[in-house]
Amino acid sequence: MQYSSEIQSMCPVQRGDLHPSAPIPVEGRMIRPTDVIAISGLSHGVGTCAPQQGAAKLTLNIKKGIIEEALIETIGCSGMTHSASMAAEILTGKTLLEALNTDLVCDAINVAMREIFLQLVYGRSQSAFSEDGLEIGAALEDLGKTQRSQVGTSYATSAKGVRYMELAEGYVTKLALDDNNEVIGYQYLNLGKMMASVEKGMSAEEAMSDATGVYGRFNEAVTTINPRNA
Repeated sequence: MQYSSEIQSMCPVQRGDLHPSAPIPVEGRMIRPTDVIAISGLSHGVGTCAPQQGAAKLTLNIKKGIIEEALIETIGCSGMTHSASMAAEILTGKTLLEALNTDLVCDAINVAMREIFLQLVYGRSQSAFSEDGLEIGAALEDLGKTQRSQVGTSYATSAKGVRYMELAEGYVTKLALDDNNEVIGYQYLNLGKMMASVEKGMSAEEAMSDATGVYGRFNEAVTTINPRNA
C-alpha cells in the first residue's frame, strides 16, 4: 500500500476500541455481515429508466449471497420485456455483488437491482425476521395461481372521462354506466384462468365464458360500453 508524503510525515495517533458494525436481521438472525455470503433474504426492488418511460419490479430470493430465484416484471416499454428475459437468465447463480455489477441491459432493471441490493444489505428484506427465510419458489407465488403479474391500466381525458382497461380481476371488456353516465361496475375476463382452462382441454369459447365475471353494480347498468372503442 502506498502512502503520500503528507501521510508519511504525520505522527501516529492510537484509536480506541474498534466498534463493530450494527447488526442487521437476516432470515430470523441478527448478524454483522463482513462478506456478501452472509446475506440471505427475499425482497423486491423497483426501478425506472432515464426517460422514465417504463418501470421494472425485481424480486430476488437469495441464499448465502447467491441469487437462487429471480422474478422480473416490467411495464411501459417493449424493449424492457426483452431485457427482462435476458436478465432472468443472467441473474440466477450469481452473488448479490456480481449481480449489482452485471449489465442487465435495461436501465430500469439496473436501478431495480440497485434498490433491492440496498434493502438486503441494510437488513430490510421481506424475510428479515422469518427463520430460515422463504423457500425457493416464494417469488413465483407472488403471481398467484395463474402466474400472471398484477396489472392495472386505466386511462382518462377531461373531454370523454375514464376508461378502465385492466384491473386486478383481469382484462376489462365492458364498463357499466348508470343514468348519469358514471361508472358503477365492469365486466372482466381473467386471461390467466382462461388459458389454464384451454390448456386442460376446454374449448376457447367455453373457457372464455367460464373466466368472465363482473364487479360492482354491473347488473344495474343503464348502458355498457367497450372501454377501448366507445
